[in-house]
Amino acid sequence: MTLILIAITVAVSFAGFKSPKLMNELQFNASKIYYKKQYYRLITHAFIHANWEHLFVNMIVLFSFGEAIEKYFQYNFGSNSTLYYFLLYFGGILVSNIYALIKHRNNYFYNSVGASGAVSAVLFAAIFFDPWNMIYFFGILPIPGIVFAVLYLVYSYQMSNKQKDNVAHDAHFLGAVYGFIFPILLNPGLFQVFIDKLFRII
Repeated sequence: MTLILIAITVAVSFAGFKSPKLMNELQFNASKIYYKKQYYRLITHAFIHANWEHLFVNMIVLFSFGEAIEKYFQYNFGSNSTLYYFLLYFGGILVSNIYALIKHRNNYFYNSVGASGAVSAVLFAAIFFDPWNMIYFFGILPIPGIVFAVLYLVYSYQMSNKQKDNVAHDAHFLGAVYGFIFPILLNPGLFQVFIDKLFRII
């Protein structure tokens, strides 16, 4: 599932790089979604990216943690694992943009692209299942997943409030929260497993 998502995203993003018209047609635009009922944009924006760097970072993170999630889901949910992975990823796409849809519905010029919300959901689901697993920040600095999670949420929240760049930090925050609670929604008993793992090291 992870490799299929990566392949589709790379192909669509590459097409978007070559065609501004396609980019414009698929990107998230709250006004067009809200008033023109172009609901497909709620999903399609996650399969195009602003540039190669944006695409590369998202796909590296997805590849690094997506396959781990497939294994965690297979172990915990058996035959439903593929369906639940689908719901995690596409649910992350939808949930991560709820705030932007409401906030920017009257701003015709607000656009966003990228799979960051869904990728954040995958990353935080992986942290949920193994909170002390090391995450290599910038591919170099090892940080325990649970520590990274707290820093990531604080940073995303603060940057969302400041609104000083063109990054959809609110989508990162909401996608991450969704990814963390998603396994609990499927099986509330997993929260106790998470707590046990968390305090086993402390």
